[in-house]
Amino acid sequence: MVEIRKVGVIGAGQMGSGIAHVCALGGFEVLLNDVSMERIQSGLASITGNMARQVSSGRIDEDERKAAIDRIGPAEHLDALGDVDLIIESATENEQVKRKIFAQVCPLLRPDAMLATNTSSISITRLAATTDRPERFIGIHFMNPVPLMELVELVRGIATEDETFDEARRFVAKIGKTAAVAEDFPAFMVNRILLPMINEAIYVLYEGVGSVEAIDTSMRLGANHPMGPLQLADFIGLDTCLSIMQVLYEGLADSKYRPCPLLVKYVEAGWLGRKAGRGFYDYRGDKPVPTR
Repeated sequence: MVEIRKVGVIGAGQMGSGIAHVCALGGFEVLLNDVSMERIQSGLASITGNMARQVSSGRIDEDERKAAIDRIGPAEHLDALGDVDLIIESATENEQVKRKIFAQVCPLLRPDAMLATNTSSISITRLAATTDRPERFIGIHFMNPVPLMELVELVRGIATEDETFDEARRFVAKIGKTAAVAEDFPAFMVNRILLPMINEAIYVLYEGVGSVEAIDTSMRLGANHPMGPLQLADFIGLDTCLSIMQVLYEGLADSKYRPCPLLVKYVEAGWLGRKAGRGFYDYRGDKPVPTR
């Protein structure tokens, strides 16, 4: 059984860069890959900025920051990942995109290398079946923002071997996270509970029951949530929210998971939340302003 020392992260966005960040702080050598060098450099810049903030807040010291930064490098092409012990795929929440990545990377890896996906909703068994090593494939679902959130969902596919699961569990502990073991059902645990709540908040807005501000204030002050559901949807990304709701709706065939038409409309408009500058709030000014 391979001991994980070197990790390749595919996808340098908010989640991928966060995963690379915590892996490097955990003592692992990390290679970060994306479709362009520009995206990789943007991810590396995010890591540098986030680690500097951790030093300022006293969460890590300067020596830890320097050592972690030195452990992270860019991998412009997938063949640079050939000697890693673990691949963590963290691309967009689209099954076809993920399948294509695994089809491209598998022939480049050592036979004993492990594969993991950071999918928040897609079947681990189905993704594993598209690879040449379903027994060495597992779901390692991080929460956003990765450096701050303590939980990781570990999800076995039907073919995942005990050795793979045990090694993944050790890896999660080494990066300072707590593992919650979930079965391979649509959206696993956290998102199966969280996303229908967000979707219901969008229905409340859609039906005119309350405004964006009223809904978020109600849940912050009435349910003691740290962030309102519409603000949280913008933070997650409305395209990701829609993808997860579609997986739940199609996978469980229950009308209670039907994505709200307003969510669909916002995604069609390209109003995807914070990353796009507009969602349920407009982020283009000095402070966020509700868009409805």
